[in-house]
Amino acid sequence: TSGIGLALTNQLIDSGHNVTVMSRNKSDNLPGDAKHVKLDVLSEEVDTADLDEVDGLVYCPGSINLKPFKALKDDDFLNDYKINVLGAAKVIKALEGKLKKSDNGSVVLFSTVAVNQGMPYHASTAAAKGAVEGLGKSLAAEYAPKIRVNIVAPSITDTPMAENLLSSDDKREKSAKRHPMNAVGDPEDLAALTAFLLSEKAKWITGQVIGIDGGMSTLRSLQ
Repeated sequence: TSGIGLALTNQLIDSGHNVTVMSRNKSDNLPGDAKHVKLDVLSEEVDTADLDEVDGLVYCPGSINLKPFKALKDDDFLNDYKINVLGAAKVIKALEGKLKKSDNGSVVLFSTVAVNQGMPYHASTAAAKGAVEGLGKSLAAEYAPKIRVNIVAPSITDTPMAENLLSSDDKREKSAKRHPMNAVGDPEDLAALTAFLLSEKAKWITGQVIGIDGGMSTLRSLQ
């Protein structure tokens, strides 16, 4: 209902797809053609009764829990793991049967550049997202050739989740300069890659962790 998920919903609706959004709260920003189902993935079961066909599943919930390691409690690690990993597993299990009936079943999960790079204050978030990458690759092997599973690993993106990290011009400029492309992520770009991975154009792509991070994970900037 916000950020990358909302951008993706708009792009898919504009392309003529039927989209169901599952979230705790319905947003007025959702396009009128999108169906909304209330779901708190941490405490409620996934109701699939009204979903006749499912071709693609995107699991968007995440967390940015940036603390020094010594300040992290067990609950920090557990909560990040629950929302990122157990939540994804619950939704995928609930929709597995419907995805297997599709001629183009595709699942897209979200990780972070911090898994590949190793960044300070990311211990809990990176641990959970590292588990997401392991889950995605394992399921890609288990579900092949019927369902494709890929993982998108962005750097910081201009979404409500990251608003505290981009809350001033100075913070935004510093964040941008950490990337060779000298910019923070745009939700529309993340959504476009996700839409591609859902589509038949990506029919030979599975088990991949794809960085969309302004070059951060592979390049060194001279700036």
